[in-house]
Amino acid sequence: MTSARPAPAPTIENQVRKDGFAFLPARLARDWLEPYGLKDWQTFASSWDDLGMDLYMADGGRYRRRRYGTFSITGDHIARKEHQPHYQSRDYNLLNGGVERWFSPITDEMGQHPALTAILQAASSMADHLSPERPQPAPWHVEVHQFRIEAATDADALPTPEGMHRDGVDWVFVFMVNRSNIREGVTSIHALDQQTILGSFTLTDPLDTAIVDDHRVYHGVTAVEPEDPARPAHRDVLVVTLRYE
Repeated sequence: MTSARPAPAPTIENQVRKDGFAFLPARLARDWLEPYGLKDWQTFASSWDDLGMDLYMADGGRYRRRRYGTFSITGDHIARKEHQPHYQSRDYNLLNGGVERWFSPITDEMGQHPALTAILQAASSMADHLSPERPQPAPWHVEVHQFRIEAATDADALPTPEGMHRDGVDWVFVFMVNRSNIREGVTSIHALDQQTILGSFTLTDPLDTAIVDDHRVYHGVTAVEPEDPARPAHRDVLVVTLRYE
């Protein structure tokens, strides 16, 4: 997949350079993504209703559903890779790291969806501008995670069950897709000492976005719970990580 690249978003990039992270309310995120071809968001968001259960939760939880895919991006060119396991060392994920985790793949239709293509182009373009030390023309290895956290009153529902963490990549982009009957789920950003809080915010509206420099900060999200215990409750996000190969 290829597409022309718009001009970068200097205000957002400057915030990331200064603080190591940025929170974009949906309006700003949409302004950033639409020049890359963002469209048909509702169809894309509806694919979260078809995610497989995450069976690798070392805490025994059955509250997380997901699909997973990997891509290679060089400049304007996006290529999907063959399906592969997701792996993190225990240095970065003490709970679930150290094993190859084979998740259901992102469907071909969603892997080529214009919303995802726009997000991948925008994220990789920003990462290019924020990574002047990166050898060129090395491709970005991009991992894409569709997550649904299902909340109930009788068990914890943890968007980041590993706690405050880094992902062992270069850049992390988190896009809110949908919150249904959910409260809490506060994102906090910590300095490398893991004690100093640099900022906090809650992704509430579709396309609310967090951008994180994984080398400079830790991030985590508090547990979510139903607003109305009698109704189903879930929190859907898209997480895109980039590291150069």
